[in-house]
Amino acid sequence: MIDVTLLGTSALMPLPDRALASAALSCSGRMILLDCGEGTQTAARKAGVNLMKTDLIALTHYHGDHIFGLPGLLQTLNCLGRTEPLFITGPRGIREILSPILSLAGPLPFPVRTVAIPKAGLPLDSLAPGWPSGSLLQAFPTRHRVPSQGYRFSLARAGKFRPDRAKELGVPVSSWKDLQRGLEVTVNGTVFRPEDVLGAPRRGLSVFFSGDTSVCPGLLEGAKDSDLFICDATYGEDEQTQLAKEHGHMTFSQAGEAAAAAGASRLWLIHYSQMITFPEEYLPNALSRFPGSVCGSDGMSLTLRFSD
Repeated sequence: MIDVTLLGTSALMPLPDRALASAALSCSGRMILLDCGEGTQTAARKAGVNLMKTDLIALTHYHGDHIFGLPGLLQTLNCLGRTEPLFITGPRGIREILSPILSLAGPLPFPVRTVAIPKAGLPLDSLAPGWPSGSLLQAFPTRHRVPSQGYRFSLARAGKFRPDRAKELGVPVSSWKDLQRGLEVTVNGTVFRPEDVLGAPRRGLSVFFSGDTSVCPGLLEGAKDSDLFICDATYGEDEQTQLAKEHGHMTFSQAGEAAAAAGASRLWLIHYSQMITFPEEYLPNALSRFPGSVCGSDGMSLTLRFSD
């Protein structure tokens, strides 16, 4: 299963009930932090999200409202006694961006390492222990005023275990669990592979986080068939479509259209302009394009589970 919590849903400036852009995604007790705007720590505390579990911070781009929470978070992790490495990824230029941030945070007792996401995606169990096999993070180029990218987290699901096949092959019962976890086992010199005893792969789970973007091919590709699509919805009114395009953002209606085109199951709207006091007033604009639209709010959470 995947737990998703919105930590900030505001754009440009924080509001009393709305921190700047950020979301936490956790699986098997490990966590990815998506962006880290001002107010992320306070929002996480209110939502009961433990940021010490963060293995990777994935930055969509380097505008201040998405990264100004980083120095404070690094200092807090220091005070809490973190020693595990912390990985950070983002579009090109991340090393230059991190240099002043690390200077502001001061000496840290844990390493902060940048990591690039390969085109095929980053298997998270290769990054840190505890991530389940089949957990993958991919980056998709998006369209903003600066280099930007959205992130898709997916959790693959193996086929059903076939005990009849395992017995037929002579696999000891003590080795069945390892094969179910996707591990090869060797018994008396014979190698048994998961595919020997598993059926066809079943549908997994996926979440896509857009960051700041206008409609573009990378957005639709990243959100394709996602179980949850968390999307930029900076402007509420359809009359602001041109303004959204000029600033590299989206309207509520465009977000709904993108979710429908991508075949997403759910849409959470986030990154509201400070001009929007009550996002629900504009929700009909998204619902008319995509019935699964919901206005995201700080602290909102969802647990995604396999369908069968």
